[in-house]
Amino acid sequence: MTLQDLANLGQFVGGLVVIVSLVYLAVQVRQNTQSLRTENYARALDRLASMQARLSGDPAVSTMLARAAADPANVSPAERLQITWWCYECFGAFEFMFHQAQAGAMPDEVWQRWSATVAFWLSFPGVRGWWAARPAPFSESFSRFVDECIRENRADAAAVSRWNAFVRGEARAVPQA
Repeated sequence: MTLQDLANLGQFVGGLVVIVSLVYLAVQVRQNTQSLRTENYARALDRLASMQARLSGDPAVSTMLARAAADPANVSPAERLQITWWCYECFGAFEFMFHQAQAGAMPDEVWQRWSATVAFWLSFPGVRGWWAARPAPFSESFSRFVDECIRENRADAAAVSRWNAFVRGEARAVPQA
């Protein structure tokens, strides 16, 4: 084997090492990206869980939210301000998930759940009223999405009806098949 043959062999092996390194790097970047997406989604869920914990831990606040969602005239101006901050927090989490879904960082099935949740909340006159009156904007694309939900009345009417019956104490258990 000549010196030239050894040099060629070295270049070939070096090229293979570079290719293997690039493939390994691509796999690591993909795993890291997926991990970051999962972590971001978990943080959005934590935000919502924290809000739900506050509501479930304070019957007065949850009752006030229900009254305000049904009709903001049913609550005081100070309570409407509380609802404003609750709505900003809630819709801020929804906006984050919306953008994650748009970026392909959230499975379609998961976004469909949250999209239906946004539409459900928008079925309440008080929440729609808050959206129309909000003093600070959300992103343009999320705002278009919410406006379309309102315009198209995307809420599942049967789900809203079941919820209202449950809140009134009229819900009946559905027999299991």
